[in-house]
Amino acid sequence: MNNLKKNGEFQIIYNSGRKSFGYYSLIFFKKNDNNLKRCGFVVSKKTGNAVCRNRLKRLFREYYRQNEESLKDGYDIIFVAKKTAGEKFKFLKFGDIKKDLDKTLKNVKLFK
Repeated sequence: MNNLKKNGEFQIIYNSGRKSFGYYSLIFFKKNDNNLKRCGFVVSKKTGNAVCRNRLKRLFREYYRQNEESLKDGYDIIFVAKKTAGEKFKFLKFGDIKKDLDKTLKNVKLFK
C-alpha cells in the first residue's frame, strides 16, 4: 500500500481531482502519472474524539487492503470520513462502510 503523506500531494488531489459522495464518506481521486495506486485517509477533528477518528481510519484502511487488487491502477485516492460516520461510529460495522464505499467507487468507475 502506497500512502499519500505530504500536504502538497493532498492539495493537488483536492484542487484538481474529482470527488464522489457516499453516506459515510467522501472520495477524492485523480489519475497519476506513475501508474501506482496511492491512498490517503482523512478524519477531521470535527468528526469526533481520537477513539472515533482512529476507528474510522482503521475501517477505511481495512476496506482498501481488501479491495486494493480490484481497484484500477494509476489513481490517487483520498478517503474522507463524514460527520455522519463519526456520530454512528460506536455502532458502525465494517459491512456498512464496505457497502457505502463499494457503491461510491462503482459510481465513479474506479473498479477494474
